[in-house]
Amino acid sequence: MTAILSQMDDRHYNTYIETFAGTSDLVDFLMESFLLFKDLIGKHVYPSDWMAMIMVQNRVFLRAINTYADTMNQKFLNNDDFEVQLWNNYFHLAVAFITQESLQLQHFSPTKRNKILAKYGDMRRLIGFAIRDIWYKLGSHKICFIPGMVGPILEMTLIPEEELRRATIPIFFDMITCEYAHSGNFQKFENEIILKLDHEVEGGGGDERYMELLETILLDCAAEKPTLRPQVQHFVALVKGLLIRLLDYRTVMSDDSRNNRMSCTVNLLNFYKDINREGMYIRYLYKLRDLHLEGENYTEAAYTLLLHSRLLKWLDETCNPQFESHGSQTQRQLKETLYDTIIDYFDKGKMWEEAITLCKELAEQYENEIFDYELLSKRLEKQAKFYENIMKILRPKPDYFAVGYYGQGYPPFLRNKVFIHRGKEYERREDFQNQLMSQFPSAVRLNITTMPGDDIKNSPLQYIQCFTVQPVLEIPPRLKNKPVPDQIINFYKSNYVQRFHYSRPVRKGPVDPNNEFVSMWIERTTFTTVYKLPGILRWFEATDLKHTTLSPLENAIETMESTNEKILTMINQYQADWTLPINPLSMLLNGIVDPAVMGGFAKYEKAFFTEEYNQQHPEDRDKLLRLKDLIAWQIPLLGGGISLHGKRVMDDLRPFHERMEECFKQLKKKVEKEYGVRELPDLDERKSTRPRSMLRSIRQSIISISSLQGSECGTPTKLHADRDLTPESPTSWTSTLPRSSGSLSASAVEGVMLVGDSEVKLRKSKKKKKRSSMIFITEEREKMNTLDCKRLSKKQEFRSDTNLSEPNEGNVLLTNANSRSLPAITGLSLAVVGGAEEVDSARVKRDSKSISVCVTSDRTADRRSRGVINLLFKSKSSKSDDVKPSDSAKDSANHF
Repeated sequence: MTAILSQMDDRHYNTYIETFAGTSDLVDFLMESFLLFKDLIGKHVYPSDWMAMIMVQNRVFLRAINTYADTMNQKFLNNDDFEVQLWNNYFHLAVAFITQESLQLQHFSPTKRNKILAKYGDMRRLIGFAIRDIWYKLGSHKICFIPGMVGPILEMTLIPEEELRRATIPIFFDMITCEYAHSGNFQKFENEIILKLDHEVEGGGGDERYMELLETILLDCAAEKPTLRPQVQHFVALVKGLLIRLLDYRTVMSDDSRNNRMSCTVNLLNFYKDINREGMYIRYLYKLRDLHLEGENYTEAAYTLLLHSRLLKWLDETCNPQFESHGSQTQRQLKETLYDTIIDYFDKGKMWEEAITLCKELAEQYENEIFDYELLSKRLEKQAKFYENIMKILRPKPDYFAVGYYGQGYPPFLRNKVFIHRGKEYERREDFQNQLMSQFPSAVRLNITTMPGDDIKNSPLQYIQCFTVQPVLEIPPRLKNKPVPDQIINFYKSNYVQRFHYSRPVRKGPVDPNNEFVSMWIERTTFTTVYKLPGILRWFEATDLKHTTLSPLENAIETMESTNEKILTMINQYQADWTLPINPLSMLLNGIVDPAVMGGFAKYEKAFFTEEYNQQHPEDRDKLLRLKDLIAWQIPLLGGGISLHGKRVMDDLRPFHERMEECFKQLKKKVEKEYGVRELPDLDERKSTRPRSMLRSIRQSIISISSLQGSECGTPTKLHADRDLTPESPTSWTSTLPRSSGSLSASAVEGVMLVGDSEVKLRKSKKKKKRSSMIFITEEREKMNTLDCKRLSKKQEFRSDTNLSEPNEGNVLLTNANSRSLPAITGLSLAVVGGAEEVDSARVKRDSKSISVCVTSDRTADRRSRGVINLLFKSKSSKSDDVKPSDSAKDSANHF
């Protein structure tokens, strides 16, 4: 066929075409010829290295196609004879011809390219110009090819040939004008070009030059059409933004760096979300999910799929067309399937809190919407297992790293930006940094932690900066002011975090060689990421950087707070698990009570607790009192830790323990003399019927600057007998403690702290008011009627397990007996030396269950209080014939 066609001239073609008697026969011949040519071009009849035969075939086909196009112009362009399918076949054949691999001269060597151009010319230009000319001849018929021809024309314009691009890109503006005149907008054209552009660029088409030409040509064309100009400008900005991201994405997809591929994928899916292209958005969600699974990032894969599930509703409606890949499912079925997969990913990533949230949502559907109790049962079993995992399975806290990419050598999505990376379990900074450097082998590592200058940012090279940052805890509102176990609160120390600190010590003023704390200032940088970590990536950009400076005194306060928290946390851990090795506790306690290197807080005393410092810094008076209070509270914490250490220490370490005890006695004597006495409750075995794994944490939640400034209670202390009360005494400063809502309850406190300028007095309240386990009982309540007694006892049944207390007008304002420097101790009574008498063992047992603090003045009042409680239960049970009063009294005793 090629040989026959090559022998034909224009006269032969005309004679042959005239042999067709009817229009339909000619149309059939032309359509079959186009399909045959397209098939032969696509199937590569000759081997790829038979370039001469391939070029001969292309030259023959090109002449035939152009001849047939002239025939179509003559016979099938008028309105009456217009054949849409015939013209459609022509355009698809022409685009297939121009985009075939054998004509892409840019892939050939210069010698081969020059030979082809010399003998055959660039056939792409010839047929490209023909397509342009025929398109403009279609007139009103153009609308028939929108949006069908948008993709083929786009594919043609992406060919890297400057003249061809300049000739064919204006076709896009003509399409815009045509659709706008027909329907008042060009939404179909816009949707189609965004969809096709994504596929074509990912397949290798397009470059930055194409983006520049597209922008310039379309804006120049729009300048002549004022009515269309704003819409075209918006469209050009949209396409340019997409092209930038697609080109970045294509560049990194061939790299070994999975991180870069993830970053570009997220940039694209966020772009599609912003322009409301749901189908493309979901497409890239699953690409990101697959990348995470390759790296075993199960938590991030779960968060990625969660974005898809949020597009679905719990409805029995058929899914949208973009969900066709999941089969013919309803939204409910697809969402349930996604939830099962997400929960499995969260389980593998040890993010059981998130898995529980989804389990609850599924349980709600099973119980109240589809009434599938069998599925509900299985779901609740899985949920219960997640709760158990939270309390029993160790979850190592990941480290976080700040990574800065500086220099013009990086792609735009990294250039001169700082990211916070979430490390993997037990990943050291050195290992993370080495992996980072392997992705950018030509990069220069910066050994500074400050922001580099403009010389580095504008450099054509690549610079990498990497250092560890500390996440800032953000306690969820539902956990604030409540006693929360360590296993729960520790999770939030490294998850759901968005702010990160990096602190660097700096020297200011004269340096004292014997006491470095005097001139030790802290420069702190706070990084805030765009999203919380963890998320759909293991890193997010830090968009907000703030710099603050901490004075040496503020640094000392933070250090003491951290040390006290560490002691308290470790005490709680060792009380909860007696199988833990004793060495960490030994090292911590000995390092504080016998500081051989740093000198402990004695350095703080020499640096800050001097008359000279007070005169030079009168504004630091409150901070000095706070530091003293923290030092005072460290003594009972150390005492509790040493007591616990004595019960756990082995015989071979007994001398070490005795030495530590001796050091502690001297330290305690000194601190109590200087700063007063603070006392903790007995840290022995807690009196509770609940399993040890269910015991509440010894501390309320955490010690921090922010959480320690919100309470309003006085600091009870007992000063040494031979020491006068002075304004400099810690007791002249009112400190506060964030207390648990419900963990402390009393209708009145006998010992009220009165803080004056020069003295602190303990006075007894005139009225002695008692309380029950969880609710207030005043003298007025003893006179309540039987109906009120019944109602009150029902509340007690609920509140005894929920730690709720209901305020009422008859209650006196609660004043607790803690300092803000000490976390709340739940499940135990807090004793203040000299403040109130000890309660009997029955009350201690009762209070350890109710987790409240009770301060009484005498045992008679205590017996009266219990009598009222028994009276309440007797009144409740008096109407029952089956329950005896004695049984009622026993039940009430057991309840409390």
